[in-house]
Amino acid sequence: MYIDRVLRLIAGTFTLLSLVLAHYLDPRWLWFTAFIGLNLLQSGFTNWCPMMAVLDRLGVPRLPPQRRGK
Repeated sequence: MYIDRVLRLIAGTFTLLSLVLAHYLDPRWLWFTAFIGLNLLQSGFTNWCPMMAVLDRLGVPRLPPQRRGK
C-alpha cells in the first residue's frame, strides 16, 4: 500500500472512531473529529499533512515503482 491510501484509511478510521466515542462516551470527542477535518482542509490548500510526514518516516512508500518499457 502507498502513502496516499494509508493516509485516507487513517483519516477515515480516526473520524469514525471519534464519532463512536462521542456518541457512547463524551461529546467532547467531536473536537477530535473537527481537528481531523481541519487538517484535511489545510492539507488541501498547502499540500502538507502532518500524518504524511509520520508515514514517510515510517517508510511507507510514496509511489509504486515505475515500469520500464511503457
